[in-house]
Amino acid sequence: MFEIIHQDKNSKARLGQITTEHGQFDTPAFMTVGTHATVKGLMFKDVQEAGAQIILANAYHVFLRPGIQIIKKAGGLHKFMSWDKPILTDSGGYQVFSLALYRKISDQGVEFQSHIDGSKHFLTPEDIIKIQQSLGSDIMMPLDECVQYPCTKEESRVAMERTVAWAKRSKDAHGDAKGLLFGIVQGATYEDLRRDCAKRLVDMNFDGYSIGGVSVGESSNLIYNIIELVAGLLPLDKPRYAMGIGYPFDIVEAVDRGVDMFDCVIPTRYGRNGTAFTSCGKITIRNAAYTEDFRPLDAKCGCYVCQNFSRAYLRHLFNAKEMLGLVLVSLHNVYFFLDLMRQIRQAIKVDKFSQFKQSFLINYNNQICA
Repeated sequence: MFEIIHQDKNSKARLGQITTEHGQFDTPAFMTVGTHATVKGLMFKDVQEAGAQIILANAYHVFLRPGIQIIKKAGGLHKFMSWDKPILTDSGGYQVFSLALYRKISDQGVEFQSHIDGSKHFLTPEDIIKIQQSLGSDIMMPLDECVQYPCTKEESRVAMERTVAWAKRSKDAHGDAKGLLFGIVQGATYEDLRRDCAKRLVDMNFDGYSIGGVSVGESSNLIYNIIELVAGLLPLDKPRYAMGIGYPFDIVEAVDRGVDMFDCVIPTRYGRNGTAFTSCGKITIRNAAYTEDFRPLDAKCGCYVCQNFSRAYLRHLFNAKEMLGLVLVSLHNVYFFLDLMRQIRQAIKVDKFSQFKQSFLINYNNQICA
């Protein structure tokens, strides 16, 4: 299922490949987010041409709308959305806790009201697995409880214990069915809780492991410390997934600590708001500084947008409220993130990841090539 192709000699970064029912994808990988079974504003043809090998969808959202029965009638999520490559589905646990109008968590499961129409639902860990199996997910995430930062140790302990118990129930419900199942390591910022959670999940022998409960308000250094701690507790022969990590500099730092998979809505969310990611940092294309700037968003970028349109034109689209503007900047951002992963994989392959990291962070953080 997971093959380590090459271990960088000067860091913990590693080059790998994961095999699923719908094909393989290379790691380190960034999973473009298609929350509602669509990458906002983009056609899958363009996402695939940008280099996407896997996307992420959210079980909570598609469960509520359009509903599992409709997707089953369509022949599964892949056919419903016309995407024939791997799909990872998040359980929706975070969305239940953050979006639901009302929620009540117990050891049995989660009771909540839909943020869409107020309808009431109760889902157990077993239900979440069944939903994802009905979708035909290639990689499934179990129901877990994520706490916000900061929180007390007792709150974190209760959530961690519940996450472990739900993981066991999810593993039992999954059985030998198709689709890979990852465990999620929780424990907030408490090292002993993280260690305990990781050990118990490793003993259950999941197909891969996720680092949950990061990027929920902590400082960057604290996030990196948690990632380094947990990654060091996980098996070398299983993929490691840092959930919700999505800024370029965070991805590079996490790869350096041995993480293989990432996801975030940042590329398209920022794109819709007129912010482009470049090798020299972020630029807000709506700003007046770009009125007569006929350079591409990023001179080093090979995407369709940078090969054909100027900053001045993109600024014009946003100020004229033309939807093409948000589409083009979103497409550029998706390409930028996927190309970043390609560069990372190439650097690991030739044992030069440390040099790549240093060069990338200097350019990106200091905007010296803008």
